[in-house]
Amino acid sequence: MRADIIPFDPRHAEETMAMWRESKERAIGQKEKHSVESHLYFLTDILPREFQVDLALINGKVVGMAAYNDTEISQLYIHAEYQGLGIGQMLLDKAKAMSSGRLTLYTFEVNENAQRFYEKNGFVVIGRGHENEENLSDIQYEWRVT
Repeated sequence: MRADIIPFDPRHAEETMAMWRESKERAIGQKEKHSVESHLYFLTDILPREFQVDLALINGKVVGMAAYNDTEISQLYIHAEYQGLGIGQMLLDKAKAMSSGRLTLYTFEVNENAQRFYEKNGFVVIGRGHENEENLSDIQYEWRVT
């Protein structure tokens, strides 16, 4: 399925945040710890300072988002109803193309779908146990141009 990949636009902030929260909750089985207001502030004011934030849109609907820079993927979430359709692949491919040739990321150990996705895309485990607000075990992955 083709989606339009666009730079984050604040007019999509609430829809993006709602998709992000639902996708994350389904992936880890835990409600978001931050209030809607603080999550919106993080999305619109904090995240864009260090990361390119892209949205995936289908017919104007936010179905995915990614936040990355040339060495790291900070966030990559796909709407639950649109997972497995290639949208995450599109966002990941863009992050790889814009990278320095090396990317790292963390994913929750309980998120086995994400692990399969990243490993299928050439990421290898380089660490475990990153501290996070969710108090869940993390896996750190790395990808390098071969």
